[in-house]
Amino acid sequence: MKTKCLVLALSLVVLGACEKQPAPDDTLLDDALDTISQEALSAHLTYLADDSLEGREAGQPGYDLAATYVSEQFATMGLEPGGVDGWYQQVPLVTYLLDPDSPTMVVHRDGVDAALEYKEQFSMRGDAVRSENFVRAEVVYVGFGVHAPDFDYSDYEGVDVEGKIVAMFDNAPSTLPADHRAYYASTRVKAQEAVDRGAVGVVGLRSQRSVESFPWERVKKVVGKKPGMAWVDLSGAASGYFPELEGSVFMSVDAATEMMAGTPISFADARAATESDTPASVPLGIEVSLARKTSHSSIESPNVIGVVRGTDPKLADEYVVFSAHLDHTGIGEPVEGSTDKINNGAYDNAMGIALMLEAARAIAAAPPRRSVMFIGLTAEEKGLLGSDYFAHYPTVPSDSIVANVNLDMPLFLFPVAEIIGFGAEHSSLQKPMAAAAEAEGFVLVPDPLPEENFFIRSDQYSFVKKGIPASYLDVSNRSSDPDIDGEAAYKDHLKNHYHKPSDDLSRPVDWDSAVRFARANARIGLAVANDDDRPTWNEGDFFGDMFAPED
Repeated sequence: MKTKCLVLALSLVVLGACEKQPAPDDTLLDDALDTISQEALSAHLTYLADDSLEGREAGQPGYDLAATYVSEQFATMGLEPGGVDGWYQQVPLVTYLLDPDSPTMVVHRDGVDAALEYKEQFSMRGDAVRSENFVRAEVVYVGFGVHAPDFDYSDYEGVDVEGKIVAMFDNAPSTLPADHRAYYASTRVKAQEAVDRGAVGVVGLRSQRSVESFPWERVKKVVGKKPGMAWVDLSGAASGYFPELEGSVFMSVDAATEMMAGTPISFADARAATESDTPASVPLGIEVSLARKTSHSSIESPNVIGVVRGTDPKLADEYVVFSAHLDHTGIGEPVEGSTDKINNGAYDNAMGIALMLEAARAIAAAPPRRSVMFIGLTAEEKGLLGSDYFAHYPTVPSDSIVANVNLDMPLFLFPVAEIIGFGAEHSSLQKPMAAAAEAEGFVLVPDPLPEENFFIRSDQYSFVKKGIPASYLDVSNRSSDPDIDGEAAYKDHLKNHYHKPSDDLSRPVDWDSAVRFARANARIGLAVANDDDRPTWNEGDFFGDMFAPED
């Protein structure tokens, strides 16, 4: 009987004759996921959020220490260098800092020139290229500054902005579907539309939501403190630069109210029109002059890249890319009652890097069919610069990148019940994301605040713009402990700790949630990298049609 069973086992092994054994792949997966531990996550977080790294600002020594740490961790885990120079892809950056004595804004009305006060009434950034700027032109109010003909909406209907300065509110009409609204709310998309129509400057107006989320008193404290940055392409040109726009400012509500008093539309009526999604664009009948001086310098800061090499000869030259930004905002201003100036960025984004490193450890322990790339990105806080540079100059063929999985500031302030799959609904990535969440005891939920446009505000959007299906997992504000108000904890962090020195190692961490979250991300990477098929955009998806129309 034993001999007969052995013969059957040899000939029918795929049917699991005699005794059902666990699939080798399942066993390997379990063993790989078990390499992720609280101790390792905590060790990464402790190092990266330490005061000695001085907030990991791109281009500063503290960031370089963090980059060295990540590369050493990659090496210890057995990854291969995936950069241009070993582990590194140096990102060339230009920094531009406004001369604090130079910003001027003057409103010209009926022969009277009214100068506004920098910081008190308007904010201004430097020019990424020019050392001096001056422009004087008529101001045309253009609502949100959105032109969306597919939805029969245009803030430019009936107005001519050729040679004019356009005044516009942030965001986009709520009548647009969430995906379209996120796209049209982008400042770069708005700037391109204004330039295409001949505008020479921009005046930014503040919506009620903008005022509530970032009061002018906070604006005054940060404006002019840090240089802006742009990455530089191979020809030496600054990225995202619009030379046609000679000046741009943001105005306080009080200053904008005064400027628009007596014009064809008051500030209050203009804001009410945008809140009701009603275009009310009109020339204001006034002129504004804007001037500034800017100093520049050139620096480099690296993306840190490691690769787990795929095992399938046919698929190993395709890549699933994990990303998390390694930088934070460096040394800033202490909050009232404190002398601490270091913005440690424990949650933003030392936690994301820690999670990515442990996902790398697990995936390296069970190498999948496709290769998996892990990138610690620089200069996210300066405008997604590191990811945008990589997307333009990938260290592997661009068409070999099949998906991006991004990690950015998940908050484990309480036992997590749900995780959000930002972008999951756009592509076939939703299936492995949902399966990974369920396997780790989470419920995958859709974006609860589509009006906040989170999908375009983190590094995955740089990949999306290159037609690559992408998403990132975050935690919702629902606690699995009914005695803990997760929403209150979440709002407290954003109000009192986000981008402040108190986002440090004193913040609470529910480590069980963090470990399971890291495991979920590893599961996603392994599932996508082992699948026969590349991820695809859903049919008719806005981002897929916009950025990957050939698919």
